[in-house]
Amino acid sequence: MSRLHAPLSVPGSTPLPRRLAALLCAALGATLGPLAAAQEPAPGGTIQYGHFQEPSCLVASWVQGWYLQRQFSDNLVSRGADGKLWPWLATSWSVSKDRKSYTFQLKPNVRFTDGTPLDAPAVAANFKRWLDVDPAKRNNAAFQYFGDKFESATATGPLTVRVTLKTPYQPFLTVLSHATHGILSPASFERSTAENCERPVGSGPFVVEKWNRGLNVVFKRNPNYNSAPANARHQGPAYVEGLVWKFLKEPTVRYGSLLAGESDVIYDIPAVHWKEANEKFTVVRHITGGSPLRLQLNTAHPPFDDLRVRRALAHAADRQRAVEVASQGAVPFEGNGALSQSAPEYLRELASRYPFDPAQANRLLDEAGWTGRTPEGIRTRNGVPLTARVAYGAGGIVTPDIAQALQIVQEQARAVGFNLVFKPTALADWWAGKNRGPNDYDILPAYWTASGAEVLQISWRPDAGDKPNPNNASRFQDPKLWALIREADQTADDARRVQLYQQAQRLMVDSAAVVGLATLPVALASSPRLKGVWLAGGVGEPVFHDAHFVK
Repeated sequence: MSRLHAPLSVPGSTPLPRRLAALLCAALGATLGPLAAAQEPAPGGTIQYGHFQEPSCLVASWVQGWYLQRQFSDNLVSRGADGKLWPWLATSWSVSKDRKSYTFQLKPNVRFTDGTPLDAPAVAANFKRWLDVDPAKRNNAAFQYFGDKFESATATGPLTVRVTLKTPYQPFLTVLSHATHGILSPASFERSTAENCERPVGSGPFVVEKWNRGLNVVFKRNPNYNSAPANARHQGPAYVEGLVWKFLKEPTVRYGSLLAGESDVIYDIPAVHWKEANEKFTVVRHITGGSPLRLQLNTAHPPFDDLRVRRALAHAADRQRAVEVASQGAVPFEGNGALSQSAPEYLRELASRYPFDPAQANRLLDEAGWTGRTPEGIRTRNGVPLTARVAYGAGGIVTPDIAQALQIVQEQARAVGFNLVFKPTALADWWAGKNRGPNDYDILPAYWTASGAEVLQISWRPDAGDKPNPNNASRFQDPKLWALIREADQTADDARRVQLYQQAQRLMVDSAAVVGLATLPVALASSPRLKGVWLAGGVGEPVFHDAHFVK
């Protein structure tokens, strides 16, 4: 078996004199993330955190649930922003020669906050729970990432668990670092699904005390916390006594709460306040990997069943300018609709594949037969206007700033002859399926948060008989593309795997089934009196275990 584990200290590091280390910390601040030194922590206090979106369950497959789960549960492994994997609940791990079995050695003396032991049987029970036959119980992310590959999870000793897959799956450890795969108490599984949503039980630095729906989640400090990841700034319990996770949906209200001192830190800085926030507060930002915010064009029916029309839309709008104007620097443009720029497998050249070129857009539409015009200037073919319905979850999938960028794109595309009709949908209705059916939209702006190219199998898995892949919103089904992704996911050679993922990206972008729009950044602005807040390297979850107040 090959032996794999992450270092418990920074490789090649040399101890610095205390004064020099302090000076370096003051100069570099939060940019170094969790490994940076900090001012001497002052224990105590409660962090008031202003967040944006509220999930329907505190244990959710949606990334907004991941952010919360990061506070009360621990993962087997942690992933740094550089892609390095670090020990967490697993102190070490090994992989069999056929790359189908992973054996994890667990940290001793760890307990869930209900007092039960976090041992090998508990970890095995979590794998089984994630892939439960009951959709209400299972973890949808785990089910989609490795549900078809999973064979068994077995405790082979008190602190040793072996997970066996049916086929090699190289991104497996990266996927396990996602916060949605935090380990929960099996004893809590005996409760109802509603109870597990309201008061999940993990081993993390905080305990869920109460969820006041529509208002906040109140966390209290776990005084017995002893299972921080190896790349955390400190081991042991959190410095603060508690954390109040407030849901402040309105951007101006959220930022105003920071200005007024009602919040110590907020999420998703409004574009109009981006410059000011960077001057007055400590701002940290993480560009998430996975699929960026992109326009998914429905290739299953007109008008985007025609490659020329899809490419025409990509050329019709100055998407970069739209994002820059709307976000004022808060959100970087992303022209590669296949993969985010922070993903290790990202192919930068694809970001400029479809430059703003109205003349080229007009030529493509002429070739496709859209040569007529309505009195308002909308192109027609056989008397039918060139209309595309743009459906999205308002205030969630599409933030107010991105909604403004879409409006700019709408006007630019109209100059070429496209009539983009927006269908914003309330989030509750959106998650219930309204306007998301394959015949309900022509363009669907969306993202899928991940660390890197492990996300591609989620977004591009083809339909299987009568089981469509709901995450493939473009409805683009190319056997060659799927073969590349599957081969990459099973390839051990790093260079070859990146090459395969990049070939897949070229196919996606050349098909124009997805058109890039923006990255998905996670940005926090903190009061100067709150130090040590950082963003995890997996999907940018806020981490408050190391945070502390200073006078």
